[in-house]
Amino acid sequence: PQYNAITGALIGTCSTDGLDFGAIMDYGRNTGGKALRQMTFYERGLMLKKLALHLHGMRKKYYADSYKTGATRTDSWIDIDGGIGTLFAYASLRRQFPNSKVYVDGQMANLSKEGTFIGHHIMTPRHGVAVHINAFNFPIWGMLEKIAVNLLAGVPAVVKPSELTSFLTEAMVRDIIASGLLPDGALTFLQGDGVVILDGV
Repeated sequence: PQYNAITGALIGTCSTDGLDFGAIMDYGRNTGGKALRQMTFYERGLMLKKLALHLHGMRKKYYADSYKTGATRTDSWIDIDGGIGTLFAYASLRRQFPNSKVYVDGQMANLSKEGTFIGHHIMTPRHGVAVHINAFNFPIWGMLEKIAVNLLAGVPAVVKPSELTSFLTEAMVRDIIASGLLPDGALTFLQGDGVVILDGV
């Protein structure tokens, strides 16, 4: 059960009972991950910027649900506007990367006397899923500041906020999915017990 922290009224219930966590992880890896890896760092950064602009334009609608979590106006501002701000911040990092699917880091290192053995760091997206199990406070900022990192890196995410305040996170996730700005499988949202999610990893 999820309750309004101010009035005590029941808002709704949430559960992960009956979900196939292995299938959820596979969907993220094989659908979301594949789509994100086809994008360059620059394209993923622009995707974050478009998402930030989209959410910024509707940010005030989340305040009513935020108050139900027990948040003050200032708490809500930090959570909602601050969370969207992190998307803008990570979107701007695209300028530090090439418009490429890989990033060559630093200089080549000569590892042998005659130059027959060298080393070079090349950054590419991991073929996995980032799993974010977030705390009850800051249900929007907690999600956005984490998915900004993995999406820029080309890795999909499964987000499981605290069941106590996840009704606020859900409201934003519905708008993110409806926007069509993220590839299918790039973001999966779960409400309920977080421990069993790791069974599918």
